Amino acid sequence: MLGGVAAAGLLPTWRARAGGITAPALAFDDDALVVAGAQVWRFGPSGDGVLLTTPRTPIRGLTCHPNRPGRLFAALDGGGLDRSEDGGRTWAAASGGLPLAQVTALAVAAEAPDTVYAALAEDGLWRSEDAGISWSFVMDRPWLAEAGREVLTLASVNLASGMGGIWIYAGTDQGVTRVPDCFCRWQDVVAGDAMDALVAGTSPAPEAPLPEGEPVKSLVSAHSAPERLYAALPSGLWASTDGGVAWENRSSLHAQALAVDPADPDHIAATSATKLKHSRDCGATWATLAAL
Repeated sequence: MLGGVAAAGLLPTWRARAGGITAPALAFDDDALVVAGAQVWRFGPSGDGVLLTTPRTPIRGLTCHPNRPGRLFAALDGGGLDRSEDGGRTWAAASGGLPLAQVTALAVAAEAPDTVYAALAEDGLWRSEDAGISWSFVMDRPWLAEAGREVLTLASVNLASGMGGIWIYAGTDQGVTRVPDCFCRWQDVVAGDAMDALVAGTSPAPEAPLPEGEPVKSLVSAHSAPERLYAALPSGLWASTDGGVAWENRSSLHAQALAVDPADPDHIAATSATKLKHSRDCGATWATLAAL
């Protein structure tokens, strides 16, 4: 996996702030780490970094699936999506039928690598079942605290408590909410079965929730341990081992984007305002890979 010994010397200082980008996007692709903003970089297993390309417009978000190594989806600054089939070296448009609006969050379905979800600003959730060739609207924006909320980050999570086993989690400026893949209703994250929560109509008070009133900047699920979630908030890095029912603050790191190693749920990477970092102990301690 990624080695941090020489990485800082291999990746020169660069900026990803063009077009309003304040921090680069991040994704694991198999055993490599892809970092994208105004440029696209790739770290190999030995920790070596290489510049792959300069995209046609800065990249705001990345997502991929462990069962499709090399395939990446990128949300572009200003609207639209691109897809890469070679790990970020070349890109092609992947937003056929998608409205021209800013994509605020992306996720590939946990058990269906050709299915992609995209949240659009002031719109809602869209789905492609053919790897971005065509898109359809599936869900309105979450309604939280008496207002429609923008989705800042998405994660597809394979949990037995979902209808069909799959949940779509959304991070907003009012915390985390989720919807089963039947797209019947956004609901609070609670313990137990999804149908029980829908029938009850009300949710029990969580015992260890995320802090109230903080935006969730990034939310990721570990493919090899789907009950493991990580969330980046202004108050630091938070982790859950039960699908988001209870949360623990792991560090004070102010992360902008997160990614989880598909083979090791303890190994996570993060971009902050000035650094690219990674942790091998669920976010308790961090090593710097590069300056941003």
